[in-house]
Amino acid sequence: MNDLGYGSAVILGIVQGLTEFLPVSSSAHLALFQHWLSLDPSSPTVLLFDALTHIGTVVSILIVFAAPLRKYAARLFAETFAGWCGPRLAWRIALLGVAASIPTAAIGLAFKDSFTEGFADSRRVGWGLIVTAALLFITSFIPRGRRGWRRFSWWQAVLVGVAQGVAIEPGISRSGSTICTATFCGLRRRWAAQFSFFIAMPAILGATAIQLDDTLEAVRLAGGALPWGPLAVGSVVALVVGVIALFWLLAAVRRAKLMPFAGYCLILGTLMMLRIV
Repeated sequence: MNDLGYGSAVILGIVQGLTEFLPVSSSAHLALFQHWLSLDPSSPTVLLFDALTHIGTVVSILIVFAAPLRKYAARLFAETFAGWCGPRLAWRIALLGVAASIPTAAIGLAFKDSFTEGFADSRRVGWGLIVTAALLFITSFIPRGRRGWRRFSWWQAVLVGVAQGVAIEPGISRSGSTICTATFCGLRRRWAAQFSFFIAMPAILGATAIQLDDTLEAVRLAGGALPWGPLAVGSVVALVVGVIALFWLLAAVRRAKLMPFAGYCLILGTLMMLRIV
């Protein structure tokens, strides 16, 4: 097995930044590229790299959605402290996010070990990619949703949260499953994408915190020096590429141009099922 160098860090940072947001499964691509680069996915260094690049992609969300998040924070503040008399839409969205996050956390904590083991099974990852392809294919033919936040119900938010939890399965895209599920529920495409990444932030940060806790303990026990340079470079690359990928995905969702991603997932999933890649 190789050590994580600057070249590997840049490659994996690009892969993480692209595939975390595009509906093609970051877990599948990271597993593939770590194998091609002869990196041990269970090593403390690679696990720490995964955690730090996930933090980078969360920062990408904050950058891309900076304006909507500022407006949302101002509305939430007004509804809470400024004697707001109108409908409390910001609080409703916050509670919908909580409703979605509960099943995500429950599934992630309950099946964490099973999902982690799946990275070593290329056929299992391939099946996940084929499921993602099917979701994207079906969503491409669904009429544009008309439902707004006031008509987006609690059980629909829970359903999106379940989809996000299931997406821990290697090969199933988190962004693809949540956007598709919200679209199935009739939410307008733009808001389906926004809700997907709204609930992604606590999910990614929560999973990263757990991984960091386990990884730092493993690093302490191993007693070795960490390649902080490649770790930092990979995280910055993931952040920058993540911003580009997120703008790309938002444009594709608005135009209902998900079919190319479906075809890509189907081809890659089939190749992994046949163990060609």
